[in-house]
Amino acid sequence: MRIATALLMASTAMAAMPAFAQEAAPVPSAADAAAEGANIIVFGRGETRQVQEIQAQDIVTLTPGTNPLKAIEKLPSVNFQSADPFGNYEWSQRVTIRSFSQNQLGFTFDGIPLGDMSYGNHNGLHITRAISSENIGSVRVSQGAGSIGTQATNALGGTIEHFSADPADYLTGGALAGQGNLTYGSDESWRGFARLALGSRDGIRGYVSYAYGSTDKYKGNGTQDQHMGNAKVVIPVGDVTVDGWLSYSDRREQDYQDMSMSMIRRLGWDWDNTYPDYARAIDYASRLNDVDRVSNSGGSPFPDGRYDYSGALVSGGQVYPGNVTSADDAYYDAAGLRKDWLGALGIAAPLGERASFKLKGYYHHNKGMGLWATPYVPSPNGVPMSVRTTEYEMDRIGVFGSVDFALGIQNFTVGGWYENNEFNQARRFYAFASRTEPGLSFRDYPKNPFATQWEFDFTTDTIQYHVQDRIDLGMVKIDLGWKGFKVTNEADAVVQASFPEGRIKAEDWFQPHAGFAVELSQNAEVFGGFTQATRAFASATTTGPFSTNQTGFDAIKGRLKPEASDTYELGLRYHDGIFNGVIGAYLVNFRNRLLAVQVGSPIQGFASALQNVGNVRAIGVEAAGTLALGGGFSLYGSYSYTDSTYRDDVVDDSGAVTPIKGRTVVDSPKHIARGEISYDHEGAFGRIGVNYMSRRYYTYTNDQSVPGRVIVDASVGYHFNENLELQLNATNLLDKRYVSTIGSGGFGNSGDAQTLLVGAPSQFFATLKAGF
Repeated sequence: MRIATALLMASTAMAAMPAFAQEAAPVPSAADAAAEGANIIVFGRGETRQVQEIQAQDIVTLTPGTNPLKAIEKLPSVNFQSADPFGNYEWSQRVTIRSFSQNQLGFTFDGIPLGDMSYGNHNGLHITRAISSENIGSVRVSQGAGSIGTQATNALGGTIEHFSADPADYLTGGALAGQGNLTYGSDESWRGFARLALGSRDGIRGYVSYAYGSTDKYKGNGTQDQHMGNAKVVIPVGDVTVDGWLSYSDRREQDYQDMSMSMIRRLGWDWDNTYPDYARAIDYASRLNDVDRVSNSGGSPFPDGRYDYSGALVSGGQVYPGNVTSADDAYYDAAGLRKDWLGALGIAAPLGERASFKLKGYYHHNKGMGLWATPYVPSPNGVPMSVRTTEYEMDRIGVFGSVDFALGIQNFTVGGWYENNEFNQARRFYAFASRTEPGLSFRDYPKNPFATQWEFDFTTDTIQYHVQDRIDLGMVKIDLGWKGFKVTNEADAVVQASFPEGRIKAEDWFQPHAGFAVELSQNAEVFGGFTQATRAFASATTTGPFSTNQTGFDAIKGRLKPEASDTYELGLRYHDGIFNGVIGAYLVNFRNRLLAVQVGSPIQGFASALQNVGNVRAIGVEAAGTLALGGGFSLYGSYSYTDSTYRDDVVDDSGAVTPIKGRTVVDSPKHIARGEISYDHEGAFGRIGVNYMSRRYYTYTNDQSVPGRVIVDASVGYHFNENLELQLNATNLLDKRYVSTIGSGGFGNSGDAQTLLVGAPSQFFATLKAGF
């Protein structure tokens, strides 16, 4: 470690000038492009860490409107889950890499930070609300701690960077180009997309697009839909390039019922919320013991700012019909509503002959809410349930930039990023109209709450910088550098409750990165490296340090350590005209793991308990490759083995021990394998892929798990000419019954829990694409 630090300091001391900037995705040379050919998966040639890039050609073969994260699930160590066939249902979306969870990964779009893309929406937005899938140019995955210049303060275990397509990509035929897609499929799925590109390939150019998609839920009743508008412009001014981006999204989705393994066995795979059967929901809610549900003579459902109920069954034991055993088995309805505006303006310019400069500013506004029909809090008019919301409003403004400077065999990059995030979060309750009519829709934002349980304003200020030196010795390339940040989180109560106020910060000004790539021959190279990363705290009452109570926060704010990881990688890449692939191994030591223990069911909304609970070690092997068979056929395969285990038992403040040392990390399958055969020749194309994942645990003691599964997807199509195409897609072709998402309601120490979501059955879609 001392040697690595000395090398870092020595190399950066040679810099001729300081600067600030972002690290851009490298542009392959003509020789690299020739070697890669028309491959749609690029295996990071010349990189000093494990990295792959999915090209637009791979994304557009999925059903239009599909989450781009679904395209990267074929890459090694990537575990993506969603309960819907498009991968867009946000409550169910989860992506893990090398056993690191989603909130421990970094996400960006054209360099703009997306936060952890969590459903709680406290520091960003999901990529599916930032850009339509048809406008994505590439997706870049770093399975390790990611590139040093990524705008992310939570990238312990990898980064996923999305890049929009250049308008020039759509102007192959002249100054005007248009495209329209129309998709129809299972469960009354409709999607339309239209894009108009204007300008010249080398001059001012841009495009605008609009997309609307709607699908019925594949079980139960309800609809999930989205309006999306995108606009991009690129303006060359001599050697300077100015680019702008603007997008709008309005997404509304009705939820599926969270399940447990017990519920699946008792109620079946197709069990769901009772909507639109309002009478049945009223019946279930009425069967709760009124005394246990609300015990407050003052009439407020929130004595001392919290719920006061046990959720016990009425006197006399089980009284629910059929196999239903509690009101949690089926709620009336639930939904997620999100509206987002995202805008950015950037500039790139040379600084003399040896330097270049990039700067981009951005603004993001979000307003939304998550709704749940809760049987635990009645409406004031006597209806035995109400609508519980978690409401969000966010304004983020930021800027990031970089300067690259070449000096002989060295290329220096110095960059910086600043963001101010003003985030408001509230928990409110709205009344149903009567016992016979709901009087409100989960498709719309409700009005006139009868109670606000809590409301907080959060302010998060982020300052990050990075320094990197790439040394090119011909056959050997060396990367040396570091990043640092300070993130300050502050919470101020608007409506006080049991959640805390106060300030906490995470600060780590030196997180070293070092790596090498050695060219063994024209076709082969070996790479390796070390990365240290730290994760900042989250600002929300539903996650992070502010999800506990005031006493708990005051106790931890001065001693809570941010999570950190050390990643070691070593690998080999090979590429020629027939085969391109990579094999690698890694070791990750994860320190200061933070555990927020879910108290009660998620709908109850109790404060959680947060503490540092020790370390995790992950050891793994990854391999992936593509093989050109000739005649338009090609093969792709990937495999990853991950052994990720807790290194310490958990001891709470009372001294109670939860024995998890040596247990496998939750939602961390040991084996993931993907295989795919593709065909593309003389207008006809097709693909069939097989996706295997082994057992996953959803308790820390590993006493509960979901079994492994194999999912098969397929697509076929035909290009009638350059302007007309028909595409057919099938997801879960063999109609496998399986659990997709685990941990939707959090993870517990032991025992079955209502924290699973069932995967979608077979779905079929047809798309007609036309252009001019």
